[in-house]
Amino acid sequence: MFVRGFSLIVALLAVAGCAGPSVAAPPVVTPVPRPVAVAVESVLPDGARRALDRKLARYLRERPGRAALAVYDRTTGVRYAFREHTPFMLASVAKMDILLAFLLGKEGELDDYERELTSRMIRYSDNDCAHELYMLVGGRKGLTGVLRRLGVEHTWPGPGLYWGTTRSRPSDQVKVLEWLTDAGGPLPLHDRRYALKLMSSVHPSQAWGVSAAGGEVALKNGWLPSDAHGGLWTVNSVGRLDVRGHELLMAVLSERSPTMETGIATVEELARLTADALTGPEKTLVSASEVF
Repeated sequence: MFVRGFSLIVALLAVAGCAGPSVAAPPVVTPVPRPVAVAVESVLPDGARRALDRKLARYLRERPGRAALAVYDRTTGVRYAFREHTPFMLASVAKMDILLAFLLGKEGELDDYERELTSRMIRYSDNDCAHELYMLVGGRKGLTGVLRRLGVEHTWPGPGLYWGTTRSRPSDQVKVLEWLTDAGGPLPLHDRRYALKLMSSVHPSQAWGVSAAGGEVALKNGWLPSDAHGGLWTVNSVGRLDVRGHELLMAVLSERSPTMETGIATVEELARLTADALTGPEKTLVSASEVF
C-alpha cells in the first residue's frame, strides 16, 4: 500500500486527495475471445515440473508463512503453477484488476483526471485513487462481473468497498495480466501501452518483487499487515518480465510473514527460482538426482 503500516480499513475509508465525480453503474463488458497466445500452450514436462516443485518446496520449508505462484511463458507457451489451490488476499495487487475493469469500461481516451487517478493508483499505490476507481467500476459487483466475463473464475473482490481484501489465486492474476497486455484481447493498443507504461514506472521504493528475476519488468505489488492473520504480513508481486529472451507473466502471492522484509525476500526468491527454471541453461530441470 502507499504508506507502510496503515491499516487497510483506515486507508480505504479515506477518500480525500483523489476526490471527484463518481459513477455507480458498473461498466458493460461483453464476452470477448481468449487472448491469442504467442506459442501453443503447454505445461512443463512431468520430470521438470516435479523437479521445480521440489526446489520451491525445499526453499519454503525454511521460510515462515505460506506462498504460491503461477507463471506463463508467452515465448514457449509453457504454464506452471505451484500450491495455488487456496486463495490469498491481494492487498494492492487488486489495483491491477481495478485498472483492467476501468479501461474495459471506457470508450475512447482517458481524460486528464482519469489519467491522474490511474497513474497514482498504479505508480504510487495510492489508496484514495483506488477507492474512487473501484466505485467507478461498480465496486464488488462490478469488478466481479468483469472478471467472470473474462474467465477469471477464482477471484472474489472484497466486501463493500474493501477492494484490498480481494482474494485470488496466482493463475487468476496471470490471466488479468494477459487481458491487460495481449494483442488478441479486448483492450486497444493505446490502453495496453498505457497499462504497461504505468507498471513499468512504479515508484522505486515499490519496485521489488518479481523484478528480482532480472530483465525488463512491469509490475504491481501489494503489502499489508493483515488483521485476519494477527498482524502478520501479506506480501504479493505480479508482473510481466523479459528474461533471457522469454516473456514471462508471473504472480507470486504470500501471507503470514513476520515482517514485510521477510515476505519480500520470500517472493523474490520464488520468482528467481522459477524464472531460472524456465529461461536458464538448466531450464529442463531434469537430472538423475532430482527426478529419479
